Amino acid sequence: MTRILSSILVASVLAGSVTPASAEEKTLVVSEWGYTPQQSDEFLYKPFEKICGCKVVIDTGNNADRLNKMRIRGGIDVMFITDAFTQQGIDAGVFAKIDRAKLPNLSEIYDIAKAPQGKDYGPAYVAGHYGIMYDASKVKEPITSWKDLWRPELKGMVAIPGFNTTTGPLTAVIAGKRVGVDALTDPDRAFKSLAELKPNIRKTYNTGSELVNLFSTGEVVAAAVQDFAAPAIHKAVPNARWAPLSEGDYAIFNTLNIGKRGANPELAYQFINYKLSQEVQEKFVAVGDSPVNKNVKLQPEQIGDMAYGPDAVSKLQKPDFKAIQAQKSDWEHRWNDLFGQ
Repeated sequence: MTRILSSILVASVLAGSVTPASAEEKTLVVSEWGYTPQQSDEFLYKPFEKICGCKVVIDTGNNADRLNKMRIRGGIDVMFITDAFTQQGIDAGVFAKIDRAKLPNLSEIYDIAKAPQGKDYGPAYVAGHYGIMYDASKVKEPITSWKDLWRPELKGMVAIPGFNTTTGPLTAVIAGKRVGVDALTDPDRAFKSLAELKPNIRKTYNTGSELVNLFSTGEVVAAAVQDFAAPAIHKAVPNARWAPLSEGDYAIFNTLNIGKRGANPELAYQFINYKLSQEVQEKFVAVGDSPVNKNVKLQPEQIGDMAYGPDAVSKLQKPDFKAIQAQKSDWEHRWNDLFGQ
């Protein structure tokens, strides 16, 4: 019921047109992607409504659109957002500073997930990662390094995320490391390296579903990808493999932040704390979310391509999204010159 009503209610809540009579029931406005609506209702929203005695209203969309809406109109109590876009929200001043004393479940999550964008802002609720998947039936030599994307035999068969996705700019960082430079300080050499990858690029994609289609049709046989897309790719391409990269994958932490112009900050704290709980973290394993709560114990068959456990999580490379954001305008021009976007 939460999902059905959300599209009707959220417009009035964001517009500030909820009347005093209709506002008697407390309302928590949550901004998220809408990827797994049935499971989110069952695992999170409906149980939380019973706990808080409130109504949860959902506003859905991609990172950029939701962040822009929040900047213009406010009205969001809690936002689910990737760490790259979290930094954009911090820079735009749309998030309230976090009082960590109001989140007791922080004590149960991995240290690296407690404050991905600094102690003043929200924690991560899932330990995602950015790596490579490939079709093992078509790529004869296993992929074991980021540098393998540049192999000549992969000409026209690789996909990478578009620049304005969460992980697009990381591809420039990876290209720089391939030639021994930091893209932040030597973008010329980093983008020269990226230009050397261009012959292999079949497509720069913007959504997980787009990438799944590219794999399923055989248009690509390897891709730089976030792990949230892995289950669908495995389903479409049974021979797909997640590559164990010698340099390591990159951590992509989805965070929970409180809107500066939200109406219910105390409910927001209660909701975030609940989302970090062992109970809720365990349930979301079913949709491929890698838990950040240290008390969640998984069986080997549940882990799949997740970055699970303290060893796996600690080995992830942590991108400096604040520094990347400072270079984004210059990098975007370079990217567009290269890929014609």
